[in-house]
Amino acid sequence: MEHRPLGNSGIKASLVGLGCNNFGMRIDLEASRAVINAALDAGITFFDTADMYGNLQSEDFIGQTLGPRRKEVVLATKFGGIAWMQKSKESWADRAYIVKCLEGSLQRLRTDY
Repeated sequence: MEHRPLGNSGIKASLVGLGCNNFGMRIDLEASRAVINAALDAGITFFDTADMYGNLQSEDFIGQTLGPRRKEVVLATKFGGIAWMQKSKESWADRAYIVKCLEGSLQRLRTDY
């Protein structure tokens, strides 16, 4: 699998990424594990997810599955969708809301970066 640098960060990610929007929505934890492990075995190191994917479960399934392999992966997640899905009146541009979303994603992904 070809890997490319992300700007001048020193971080490299696979040219092909894994979209994780079906985790928790169309496939359960065990099937998600199989997909994640197959992607890692194929050299895929870029995973794209969001808080709203699988109503928080995509991030949770990724966090449960990666374990010590977390250091091999570049995770990209997005936020704000849960408020939209739940018809929340929270302001997506509010600093406190952004921090809350980031902390929630980090916790579900079981990572600190």
